Parts: sequence; C-alpha cells; structure tokens
Amino acid sequence: MQHFALTIIGRDRPGIVSSTAEILFQLGCNVADSSSTILGGQFAMILILSHPEISDIEQMEQAFHGLEEQGLSVFVRALKPGGEQRPDLPGELCMISVYGSDKPGIVYQVTKVLSENNINIVDLNTKLIGSAERPVYVMMCETVLPENLDDDDLKALMDELKQQLNVDISVRTVTPVEL
Repeated sequence: MQHFALTIIGRDRPGIVSSTAEILFQLGCNVADSSSTILGGQFAMILILSHPEISDIEQMEQAFHGLEEQGLSVFVRALKPGGEQRPDLPGELCMISVYGSDKPGIVYQVTKVLSENNINIVDLNTKLIGSAERPVYVMMCETVLPENLDDDDLKALMDELKQQLNVDISVRTVTPVEL
C-alpha cells in the first residue's frame, strides 16, 4: 500500500476541509494523520494518507486539480515505506505554554533550549491574540522528554528562560488516556 503526504495551502474560506475530504473519500483513500489550521488568513493542511491501489503521484495530483482551480496550492509527496508510521517516542509528555509581548526570538529561544536538552517537539502552534494596541504572543508546544529528564527539570529550564525573555511560561504533564 502506497502512503502519501498531502499538503494544501491557500486563502481561508469555508468548505476547504469538506472538499478535500470528499475527494479523498471518492478516491478511496485512508487518512492516517492530519492537521489543519489558519495561519495569518491562509488555510494550511497536511495529511498522511494511503491508497490500496494508487501508487502514482501524478494520478493523486490529478484528483486535486479542482482545488487548485479554486486558488489552493496542492502538493503530493510519496512516502518511503515506514514514513507513515507513528514513531515510538518513549518518555513523559509535557505541554509548554508561553504568553508574552510579541517580539522576535521567542520561538527560537524556547526551541533552542528544548533541542539542547534532547526534548522532542511533537506539536507546536503560535498565534497573536489581544488587540492591535496590545498584542499577546502565544506559543503552545507539546513535547516528549528524554528518559534522563522529568517535568521538574523542564520547569527549571523554562523558569530560566521565562526570566530572560520576560514572558510567562508554564509546563504541565500530559497524561495519556487509553480508550
């Protein structure tokens, strides 16, 4: 079975997800993972999907020409075998929340500390909230800690950064629930 990464980007409007899902349904694709958001007025979506018979990227791309005619950019990439599998990331899950005045370097400084401590980022989102006069930068980062660190270690690292950046940073452990 061939797996693909599908990326769609374009000016946001209602119906993009529905149109994409309809195409995938009609093709007989299975969606393994997906993420979509609005970034500065632009809709952005990435999906990992599979099809039992389609292995040709061009055939997959042709199915999405209608979306491109509606002003969306569509990119399809074939994944190498195993590229669709969720990695086994042992370790404690933690959520880092950052709130502060909008200024350059927040993402860099936070992610630099995480990288230097071998902390894996599994999801990261940023946005501006508040008013035009008083914008507040928000960063949410889901991480997996390596075996040699716990949430108290992460809190200590973030407390140092909190002082340097003059922002509010909180860390909380995420407890996965199996259904």
